[in-house]
Amino acid sequence: MNYRKLEVYQLAIRFLPIAVQFAHAMPLGYASFADQLRRASLSVPLNIAEGSGKITGPDQRRFYAIARGSAMECGAIVDACLILGFIDGPAASRSNEILDSIVRMLSKMARPDPD
Repeated sequence: MNYRKLEVYQLAIRFLPIAVQFAHAMPLGYASFADQLRRASLSVPLNIAEGSGKITGPDQRRFYAIARGSAMECGAIVDACLILGFIDGPAASRSNEILDSIVRMLSKMARPDPD
């Protein structure tokens, strides 16, 4: 299973417990918000793994693009958590560093091959 060797997959897996920790920090009444963070954070490594298993380049790139979108969604949720006071600035910064790296890598992986 070659996806486990991908640095982007390893970063995505590293972000999962952080996302779960943030979700647990949300107050009552924000269950759907917490669930959205859990689902988006899990979508990133799952789509990376599925994309790496595809045979054609366009199929792979489509799943990497979906993973990229989920990572960006996680970034927006982290921003919302910060502004709503659910997490502190240093925690948001650490998360955004991981997510920025993930998005950067997936952006390259999702790009069509130059002809």
